[in-house]
Amino acid sequence: MASTGFFKPKIVVNGSGTDLEKYIRNFMRLVTCMLNENERLAFLIDQHIYPCQEVDVHFPDSMDQYLHAAATIKSDMHHAYQELCSSSNKQLPLTVEDSRLLAPVPHPSSLRDAYAFRQHVATSRRNRGLPMIPEFDEFPVFYFSNHRAICGPGPVACMPKHFDKLDFELEVAIVLHKQGKNIPASEADAYIAGYMIMNDISARTLQMEEMKLNLGPAKGKDFATVIGPCLVTTDELEQYRVDPPTGHIGATYDLAMTCSVNGTLVSSGNLRDMDWTFAEIIARVSYGVEVYPGDVIGSGTVGTGCFLELNGTGKLNDITYPEQWLQEGDHIQMEVTALGQLHNQIVAAKD
Repeated sequence: MASTGFFKPKIVVNGSGTDLEKYIRNFMRLVTCMLNENERLAFLIDQHIYPCQEVDVHFPDSMDQYLHAAATIKSDMHHAYQELCSSSNKQLPLTVEDSRLLAPVPHPSSLRDAYAFRQHVATSRRNRGLPMIPEFDEFPVFYFSNHRAICGPGPVACMPKHFDKLDFELEVAIVLHKQGKNIPASEADAYIAGYMIMNDISARTLQMEEMKLNLGPAKGKDFATVIGPCLVTTDELEQYRVDPPTGHIGATYDLAMTCSVNGTLVSSGNLRDMDWTFAEIIARVSYGVEVYPGDVIGSGTVGTGCFLELNGTGKLNDITYPEQWLQEGDHIQMEVTALGQLHNQIVAAKD
């Protein structure tokens, strides 16, 4: 499936400049795309794709190579990216309109998803008649998902049982580019290579059935996790940096997050509302455990960021509230400031 429109830059007012060229120059975006039936790492500038090794033969040709590359190589790539942004010669044959974008990190070494937004946790529990659990404020938690079921922009195939209360989850994910163990939160931001939009597709009936046994989520989430459309390097988000929540440490960014289904806005939040920072999550993840370049970690669902929460709130206020779940053919558009737009369509699996 072609990736037309999978990435559409949003002009963000910042200081005195709002022009597209200045906006693009403030970011380095990397994509993984299929070119001549091969996965290739490429720079993404506006709608233009520049395969990294065609810019410089010494540059990595895959995201895995990039994540393991020396700091000097990454610095050279950033410089080359800025030069390409400034160049007037962008009339290359490769664009997102005639290329197929994959997940920017198509083969993570692991996939974890955290539970970092208190609003989502508290609201979801309230909707089920449960009190907020005090342990949420004591340490960040996470679960492992299927790193072999990563999807990028485009169709997401679901089996019949997945369609029983099929849901989206609006999140942001990071990917690591350094190996480490017992990493202090004060040092953990240096382990983050970049940020991506993440949609943790969830089959709620399967999830709730298995969690009655005090295990999971697993089967309700192991079939598709979407990340994309590109990886935005961490140093390029400094203009959005804000103070972390009181009593917490780690990089925190003011990034608006939205999700629309079939053109209708259904969710709106902000990454700054993470109660646990990614740095603190990395510290928890790495306690007694090695983390590696290519490990992907999700933020967890932002407040209002899934139908499970929205339906519960709706029915709590009005017992006749009509529940909404994802259906075959639905188009999902997620947008996060500076990270772009992630487009997917729900399709029925052939098998």
